[in-house]
Amino acid sequence: MSDEPPVDPDDPSDGPDDPATAPDEHAHADGSDDPDQPDGPGDGSPGGPDGPVDGESITEGSLLRPLFRLAWPIVVIQLLQVTYNIVDTLYLGRLSAEAVGAISLAFPLIFLLIAVAGGFTTAGAILVAQYTGADGDGSAGLVAGQTIFTVSVLSVLIGIAGYFYTRPALEILPSDADTAATVIPLAADYMEVIFAGIPLMFGFFVFSALMRGYGDTRTPMAVMFISVLLNVLLDPFFIFGFEGNPLFGWLAAVPGLAALDPVALEATLLSATGITGLGIRGAALATILSRGVATAIGLWVLFGTDYGPDVTLGHLAPDLDFIEDIFRLGLPSSVEQTTSALAMITLTAMIVTFSPPVVAAYGLGNRLISLVFLPAMGLGRAIDTMVGQNLGANRADRAGKAVKFAATTGAGVMFLVAVVAVTFTEPIVGAFLGDVPDAPATIGYAVEYVRIRSVEFAFIGVSQVILGAFRGAGNTKTAMVISILTLWVGRVASVAYLVFVAGWGETGVWVGMALGNVLGAVVGVAWFARGTWTERYIDDPDPGVDPVGDD
Repeated sequence: MSDEPPVDPDDPSDGPDDPATAPDEHAHADGSDDPDQPDGPGDGSPGGPDGPVDGESITEGSLLRPLFRLAWPIVVIQLLQVTYNIVDTLYLGRLSAEAVGAISLAFPLIFLLIAVAGGFTTAGAILVAQYTGADGDGSAGLVAGQTIFTVSVLSVLIGIAGYFYTRPALEILPSDADTAATVIPLAADYMEVIFAGIPLMFGFFVFSALMRGYGDTRTPMAVMFISVLLNVLLDPFFIFGFEGNPLFGWLAAVPGLAALDPVALEATLLSATGITGLGIRGAALATILSRGVATAIGLWVLFGTDYGPDVTLGHLAPDLDFIEDIFRLGLPSSVEQTTSALAMITLTAMIVTFSPPVVAAYGLGNRLISLVFLPAMGLGRAIDTMVGQNLGANRADRAGKAVKFAATTGAGVMFLVAVVAVTFTEPIVGAFLGDVPDAPATIGYAVEYVRIRSVEFAFIGVSQVILGAFRGAGNTKTAMVISILTLWVGRVASVAYLVFVAGWGETGVWVGMALGNVLGAVVGVAWFARGTWTERYIDDPDPGVDPVGDD
């Protein structure tokens, strides 16, 4: 997974004069605001010529190049994350439409407990970014160690709680009779396996967040690639075994491989082993094992190599001052993500009152929208590092310029993505379901959903950058408030009204879902324009000093 809970298109979840125009001792000699115009020499500090973005200082020089070099690996990481979901959907879509619906129901409930610890990985990234920008690598290493310790303890508690709350939580959903009989039991099977292995997943969350705060997004990308490749290889065999495995049919259609008769080979393997797969539990198990490998590699990179913050095993010993600060900064992000998860569960509770094709279309549409969400996500995550390190280096002017540039770019890119999504929706949606019952109805609903949601794409680009700016500055309470407004007012209330009061049916769901990020972008830009976000969180990079700051 990524450094935070899995990407989902339903989670938004991130005074003085405008710092971008205020005079500053570091301003260009010619007064230029060109984002690609160097505004000072590299200084060799973290993120500088010898730093993690390969010769482009995050706190000096060009804005465009370090922003791009931070963002594109994040986009690839999220694309790989979506690949996890797509691979599961492709294979489970060959199992049944109910299995696709099951994972769409399972995600919000899994996310609810993951979100409890997710805020603390965000806190670690923010603190590492600001200490790195302030040239306090010793403090960055200690923050990294304390974040790993804190999240590890929480992940064990979350795994235990999640395993035992799964079935009771699903039973209270007001489900359609067919959905309760066919979809919910599959969701329970999936969730129990995920929660049993969730400590293996959290290690990569922390690793990726800490490396991003340091300014290195390429190393987590490489580790994620290994994990996804492993998941792609394990999924078909864990789900189907050697009975009805679509992989063998696909291989039979490949020129050159058809001569090997993969279908006959599958029959031979089934006869020899009797392995018929684990169904939806197999998809969950493949994910857990793949994440576990990523966690092991990530921990080795942090503790056994020179990449990332200078963290040692000694930094894992609990330091109450740093843990207190991680909680102070991370709690609003945790609340933000938890309330986001609760909003998604509320939406799910409304969705399951519809028939299985609508439920499946909702899950399928969300997975496709998570693909187009990637450019905005990459810019938002890159901006939290840019803002964090620049505020740590007392470069509020540069942080403001970076945010404006990224927001404008995000809106333009996402508008183009919307055009493509509307043009090619039907063939893309159709590729994700095989010849299974309810497939035509599911495809029809999903096409309508994706086309309606495309209206909000440009607003997603803006809202993600603004939320990233607030988080990078340590203003996690502000990001929390905007996210709550986005989901609970812009989305949950809209869907409830359109479905149950206005009587729009499933179309009310699609339209209500599209309104959230529109509201989030408008509120976020207005709040950002006040200029109250420019104070850095940390006070002193010395690891011996309690890093207390004000939100």
